[in-house]
Order: sequence, then structure tokens, then C-alpha cells
Amino acid sequence: MKHLYILLTLGIGTCSWMLKRAFENNLVENSIPLLQDAAGKERTIFFISDIHRRKISYKWIKTIPPCDLVIIGGDIMEKGVPFSRVEDNLKCLQEIGPLIFVYGNNDEEIERERLSDLLHKNNVLILENSSVKWHFNDGGFIWISGLGDISYEKDDLVQALKGIPEHEKKILVSHDPSVINQLNAQLPTIDLILSGHTHGGQIRIFGFGPYQLGGVSSFNSTVHLISNGYGTTFLPFRLGAKSEANYITLTGN
Repeated sequence: MKHLYILLTLGIGTCSWMLKRAFENNLVENSIPLLQDAAGKERTIFFISDIHRRKISYKWIKTIPPCDLVIIGGDIMEKGVPFSRVEDNLKCLQEIGPLIFVYGNNDEEIERERLSDLLHKNNVLILENSSVKWHFNDGGFIWISGLGDISYEKDDLVQALKGIPEHEKKILVSHDPSVINQLNAQLPTIDLILSGHTHGGQIRIFGFGPYQLGGVSSFNSTVHLISNGYGTTFLPFRLGAKSEANYITLTGN
């Protein structure tokens, strides 16, 4: 009986710890060498992915400096999440800067048309196999491309990058990080890819998990940032893969 009590206590303690980790507000700062324009001015991007069921903390958002751009990397919701919560989260993120969104696999599983209407109503730019030449207030610009969800075979990388001059700097947002496997010499060079989807494995035992931890890596001349994501899927637990959003500073080369 004593051993059972100890095991039960340890189990409850571990679950409480994993629950706490799942609802933390962690901001990871990343500095990426990427020249935007002739002046080489620094730009800032707030990148958040995999919100799922979470309600973004307004108090936390108020501590984050305004950014040039906020990019939502997919899975802004999932089945069972009220659309009112999604709208509250959008209004919260608008405190930081203008919003761009790409679809994730969970966004494909709900009333997608209703979600699209809600995003448009809140002045969110949706990129799906399309690009935008994003202009900053001082005249600088950068290309942002958004890819359709790979899991649902809605991705078209050629179309997403169509019309972008090779020599101009570009960011690709793909919910699924496996887009890196599609890069080839026939495509324009992508300077930065932003992804989520994998949650860093979400629960890692002794450092091992089903997916690699989020972080920054390089593939030839492309930098790939994969976020652990802000929310969770299935169970609201995290272990060894903290919840996060990313504050990205694009610096000159």
C-alpha cells in the first residue's frame, strides 16, 4: 500500500508539472541574418503556431514589444474550439502588429469557410500557395509566401513562390516542416522558412520524443525555424518541449 501511495503521488506530481508546462508563456528570441532592403534595417516578427485550444494571455502579450509583423503558422484552432476564442486570440495578437496566417492540418478539420470569414473580418491576410510583397512604413519590403497544408495535400510550392524575383529576400511559412524536403535547385532560393506542427514532440522521455525539438537549422542557404508551438494536441501536457512563441529579429547580412 505504501508503494502504491508513493507511485500515485509521483504520478499526480508529474501530471501537474506537465500541465503547468503546457500553459506557460515562453518567448524565444531568434536573430536571423537577413537583409530586407538597401538600407539593411532590422525588422521584427512575432511567430506563433499551433495555438489549438489555448487562450492567449493578454497580460503576456502586453509585455511583448510591437513588431513589424505577426505570423500565425497554422492550427489556430481545432475541433471543439469556439470561434469566439479564436477571435479573442486574433484581437490579442493585433496588439503586437498586423497579422498573416497560413492553414494547418487542424484548421482543415473544422468549418474552414467560417474560419476564413472570421480571419477576413479581423483583417488577417491569408496566404495559401500565394505570396505578398510586404511593404514596411519606411519603404522597405520583403516577400512572404504561405504554403497550403501538406498533410491534406493542398501544398503547391511552385505556385507559392511564383513571380518572386530570385534576388529579393523571401520568407516561406509552412505549417509542416517537411517542406524542407521539397527544396531543389529549380526553385527560387528561400532565405527563411517558418514552421510548427510537431510541437517539439510535446512529451519527451529522457530527451526522446516522436519529433525533434524546435530550433533553428540551415539547409544550404536556407534558414529553417521550427517552433515547439504555443498549444498542445490530444492532452494538455508537455514534458521536455516547452510551449513557445518566437520573437524574430531579421538583421542585416
